[in-house]
Amino acid sequence: MTLTWGPLRIDEAGLLTELLGAVEKSEPTGEHMSEQDVREDLTQPGTDLPTQTLAARAQGHLVAYAMVAVRDAAEPVHLLRAEVVVHPGHRDDAVRERLLSWLAGAARTAHEGTFPGAPLEIHVMAHENRPWTAEALAAAGYERRRTFVEMRAALDANLPAPAPLPDDLRLVTHEPAHAEATLAARNEVFAGHWGSTHVTAEGWQHRVLGSEAFRPDLSFLLLTPGRERVEAFVLSAHFAADTAATGVRELYVSHVGTREGLRGRGVGSALLGHTLAAARDAGFRRSSLSVDVDNATRALGVYERCGYVVDSTSHDYVLSLA
Repeated sequence: MTLTWGPLRIDEAGLLTELLGAVEKSEPTGEHMSEQDVREDLTQPGTDLPTQTLAARAQGHLVAYAMVAVRDAAEPVHLLRAEVVVHPGHRDDAVRERLLSWLAGAARTAHEGTFPGAPLEIHVMAHENRPWTAEALAAAGYERRRTFVEMRAALDANLPAPAPLPDDLRLVTHEPAHAEATLAARNEVFAGHWGSTHVTAEGWQHRVLGSEAFRPDLSFLLLTPGRERVEAFVLSAHFAADTAATGVRELYVSHVGTREGLRGRGVGSALLGHTLAAARDAGFRRSSLSVDVDNATRALGVYERCGYVVDSTSHDYVLSLA
């Protein structure tokens, strides 16, 4: 079958949603995306579809796709993110080589336009249920560098009771007025975490606060008495496409963080436990999150104490380019 190659267009978001759905059906990861979710990914800050995407088309459908996404900072390495998706019926050496060869070139071009002179790494996630992707990346020289687990917690009567929250901090739900202080806390908490970089206000607004999936009513902050500083946070989202596919209302916990001065007091687990109890009361039946198994703050144990169990595994594949 003859394939037509070229950059992805924004009016093809629906076709890309269809491709992602077909791959998810064949190789399930638990992640389902609506067309709106896809559009948000394609329009994130720093994205230029003509130079940062490649798609293959056949008989009115997308059958293969790749995208490179620049990060908000290089500290000092630019940890560029990329995605590669191929329909199971179109996986062959020619498609693999075309996509991964393009990926390396497009990454270099995007990198030189944002962080010229900085070291460059391309990072691609591959779920354990997608061995073709992992094998293709390994064949192209990518190294499996890090392991992440997707965890889920049932929001039922067996959910552990949340520990008390500290009396010296004020509990609030997230509001627009908290955006700057929450981002400042996020950037401090995740500084030095593997694979994490500084996030700009524009990127934070687009990817988190401005996302259709964001649930400010189930995103909780602990503030100092003067309300000028966020000391701990749990941010949440609900992806309607997941509920439509599974019939289960699942709250995705996208960010959990506690400033260094509060660590060791159980504040993070208490705030997460409070969030899960509120989600259960709001009608959610399950919660999910993703975590680096080698997380420097031993977050895996915190999540297990809150009722989460490992559901699946993904690996971060990395190609270092001079």
